[in-house]
Amino acid sequence: MGEAPAFLVDDLQKDLTNGFHLKLKGHETAINTGDNKTYVIAGTEYESTPTIEVRIYDKNTDEWVIPIVLGIKPKSSKGHTSVLLDEGRILVIKGNSTSDDCFWFLEVNTAFVREQKKRFETDVVAWSRGVIGEAEIPIVISGPSGVGKGTLISKLMEEFPSMFGFSVSHTTRAPRSKEQNGVHYHFTERSAMEKDIKDGKFLEFASVHGNLYGTSIEAVEAVTDKGKRCILDIDVQGARSVRGSSLEAIFIFISPPSFEDLEKRLRARRTETEEQIQKRLKNARTEIEQGNSPGHFDCILVNDDLETCYKNLKKLLGLNEGADTTQKLLPELVEMHLEHRVSKIDQKILINCGNAEENSYRNM
Repeated sequence: MGEAPAFLVDDLQKDLTNGFHLKLKGHETAINTGDNKTYVIAGTEYESTPTIEVRIYDKNTDEWVIPIVLGIKPKSSKGHTSVLLDEGRILVIKGNSTSDDCFWFLEVNTAFVREQKKRFETDVVAWSRGVIGEAEIPIVISGPSGVGKGTLISKLMEEFPSMFGFSVSHTTRAPRSKEQNGVHYHFTERSAMEKDIKDGKFLEFASVHGNLYGTSIEAVEAVTDKGKRCILDIDVQGARSVRGSSLEAIFIFISPPSFEDLEKRLRARRTETEEQIQKRLKNARTEIEQGNSPGHFDCILVNDDLETCYKNLKKLLGLNEGADTTQKLLPELVEMHLEHRVSKIDQKILINCGNAEENSYRNM
């Protein structure tokens, strides 16, 4: 909890109108929510990389709160507008920005944020960047080692190369021979990755043999920005972490027909020692139990026969014969005017740029 001397409490106790610039200080807007809180959203200019910051005025306690901010903060612009979408989200539109960077969502009372508030025992907000166009939600595919999920994903990527893309994971381990940064992994320092994890920039992470591995929000967005549907190949624990995040995805668990069959497949690979096999089998037993538990995955596919399982996977993803499998064209970038206003009418957002011909509606 902290003090923000730049803002006057008296000004915020007035009847503020959501969605319009307020004369606070600099590039700032204020949004009232139904829980007697006012969210002041302000661009900063004093940091090396200026970002949009958030402060909260709590009318119940007559105090200012500096919340924990999760996700990637939007870079500051010369001006922005904001409007309350629903009881849990605020839409922030950056002026003087292109359409791939001007729409941002600030979660203030979603299920994810409420869970994080319990965890940190203080106010929490979370940023996420809006995607222009009809983006397909990411696909999370999990399953025990040796179940064949890697082969299924490879077949999917080979048949539909323009539709799907992998998110490149981060790791603190050193690159191996022929591994390229940004291609096989994003290689990073442990201190930097630990800070990003603390700041909520990772969907999931794990420590493996003393090194950190994880999937960042930015890595998923990089795939989406190319007009492709992102595939995340992660373990069951990672999938549970993503399920608890703000990312909307479809969760698929690939299961073996039996535990005995899985052991036969692992031994047939002849790539691990007996000790490694026993470790994988121990982990697999736990993962199978969790994978079959209600609420963890949206669909379970049994890989009894590879071609049959692959056919079922395509059916699940709507890739039947005759389906449109061409890569979606990215929308043409447009410039958001610095001077604009935004308001909400029913379920549509009206952006007024001062020119009737340039006004636009967007469904949110």
